[in-house]
Amino acid sequence: MAAAGAAAEVAARSPGAPAGTAARARRPPPARPARLPPLLVLLAAAAGPGAGGAARLYRAGEDAVWVLDSGSVRGATANSSTAWLVQFYSSWCGHCIGYAPTWRALAGDVRDWAAAVRVAALDCAEEKNHEVCRAYDIHFYPTFRYFKAFTKDFTTGENFKGPDRELQTVRHTMIDFLQNHTDRRRPPACPSLDPIRPSDVLSLIDNHDGRYVAILFESNSSYVGREVILDLIPYENIVVKRALSADKAFLDKLGVPSVPSCYLIYPNGSHGLANVAKPLRSFFSSYLKSLPDVRKKSLSLPEKPSEEENSEIVVWREFDRSKLYTADLESGLHYLLRVELAAHKALAGAELNTLKDFVTVAAKLFPGRPPVRRLLETLQEWLANLPLDRIPYNAVLDLVNNKMRISGIFLTSHIKWVGCQGSRPELRGYTCSLWKLFHTLTVEAAAHPEALDDTGFEGDPQAVLQTIRRYVHTFFGCKECGEHFEEMAKESMDSVKTPDQAVLWLWKKHNQVNNRLAGHLSEDPKFPKVPWPTPDLCPACHEEIKGLDSWNEGQVLLFLKGHYGSSNLVDTYSADLGDASEGGAPAEGQDGERGRDPPEKPRGAQGAESLRPPSVLPPRPRRLEGSHRALSLKLESLRGAVGRREAGAAAPFLGMGFSSLDMSLCVVLYVASSLFLMVMYFFFRVRSKRWKVRHRHPSV
Repeated sequence: MAAAGAAAEVAARSPGAPAGTAARARRPPPARPARLPPLLVLLAAAAGPGAGGAARLYRAGEDAVWVLDSGSVRGATANSSTAWLVQFYSSWCGHCIGYAPTWRALAGDVRDWAAAVRVAALDCAEEKNHEVCRAYDIHFYPTFRYFKAFTKDFTTGENFKGPDRELQTVRHTMIDFLQNHTDRRRPPACPSLDPIRPSDVLSLIDNHDGRYVAILFESNSSYVGREVILDLIPYENIVVKRALSADKAFLDKLGVPSVPSCYLIYPNGSHGLANVAKPLRSFFSSYLKSLPDVRKKSLSLPEKPSEEENSEIVVWREFDRSKLYTADLESGLHYLLRVELAAHKALAGAELNTLKDFVTVAAKLFPGRPPVRRLLETLQEWLANLPLDRIPYNAVLDLVNNKMRISGIFLTSHIKWVGCQGSRPELRGYTCSLWKLFHTLTVEAAAHPEALDDTGFEGDPQAVLQTIRRYVHTFFGCKECGEHFEEMAKESMDSVKTPDQAVLWLWKKHNQVNNRLAGHLSEDPKFPKVPWPTPDLCPACHEEIKGLDSWNEGQVLLFLKGHYGSSNLVDTYSADLGDASEGGAPAEGQDGERGRDPPEKPRGAQGAESLRPPSVLPPRPRRLEGSHRALSLKLESLRGAVGRREAGAAAPFLGMGFSSLDMSLCVVLYVASSLFLMVMYFFFRVRSKRWKVRHRHPSV
């Protein structure tokens, strides 16, 4: 699951070093529940629950990055006197976490450019930012967008087009972006970045105005001159220009031996070559800033939020590493269906088919609580029967939110990590839950292959893996993570020939991802990325062959089927089902913990009970056929409500809101009924004519 794999590349288990064969003989130590202080107080920058909790990678007032959110991004970028470069990121995305130091360094490096262009960031994982990220059409993380100054109409910005995301590359593309402004729309504080002619240089020498004038001579491809011009924006009593080195005779006349070089005109009219130790941007800028009477003006910087706004208490939930928690799986489904899919305003073609396949697999194999399974079944049946090749995402959201008040379906609307908690809110979380979900689906497919009968997936051992692969490629927000997963899939997924091999393939790739990310910034120090399962969880999984630590894959398979099986699923901390039995989703804020049950005692050795083969696993709970038929009756009413909020507001009609999809369905039904009436009309007309002819010429 790499995409998830990537998905996760931030994933999540806590493995340990392999043990030798001697470890198998002695009684294994009991698995300890993961423990941190009972109450872990985390001061998170900017409150608001996100996929990973309530933290951001950037902190206003501490970093030079301008931190935006749903309430400030449009006001900041619309009709602004400065240009903006905004990174839309997700705090659970491993590549976003790894890139954060570069982005902070970039913002600090161009801090003095703030009057012309500002470096900002917006966390799409925060719940309050979900809608705005959707409005800006953000599909993958991180996404970089430029916003020009004085843009009056709403725009989603211009995509970053650099060959890579290295600091220098991004800085150079920022300069190119500023130069693409017309003179009329260029930020007022931004000096001209175009080179001046030799005649202009002579004019500056002859007509000094009591200020320093620095002229950077450079080649046409150099960015040094433009960078120094922007570095000196907030400084008074100095003007910086750039000139090209094409006219060698002119350079010789001024005594400029090489480029880049700085030619300085002093306030008293004297002029000459500046003595700068190295021909580098930092040396030129530092030299000019240190000149006598060159002073820095007040600089606009991001404001630091107050302590009250900036702090949030996060409660640590004790959990048992040997258990699989319903809260993690349901929180992951919530984020997948309500946030990640929301990046796609409409679903059609390959996207729609991928969603249908993924929902089908989840509906048939998800081992969670009945109301959640019934919601997945309802969504699967609705998608399968809807006679459309394109649907708005809001139609899916309405069903997931149970706007039709269908009895007996429910999915939590809040994040609550348990086994996927991180020591910091931005660590683990969603990517961990995706790995758990994907592992669970492969294990359920191996334990209950009959669950996929009549779905088109029966008899295909790669069905679940290929569905996960397509989901990660199409919908998973971390694009680079998805690319890594795709590489792993191309490499060896075709070698999977049985459902058990599918279980082991995903386990191997998960460990491969853990190995690649060990030591990465996305690694949680409390949950290091080491080979999993660790010896304390599964002593029988580890062997030593000729002095080399090795896996006993037969035992690993048994362990995975026990760990990710439905019998190991624990409802502790799961969201209250509210009034799901009466047919509604719980009210906002009703998503409480289930009595805050203490974690179950950790298991000891992985005995026969936990490692029994699939043939003796508990039977999969049967779907309630009566309830299923009742739910299907509600599907017809859902069809007319599809897309109730598509692409903005619905058109008012007779005091009710109808979307374009509603109207198109009405037109289709109208045309069909009209054709039917016309056919019936002509049928009876022809029949009546035949009757008249028959009676006009009676037989003799």
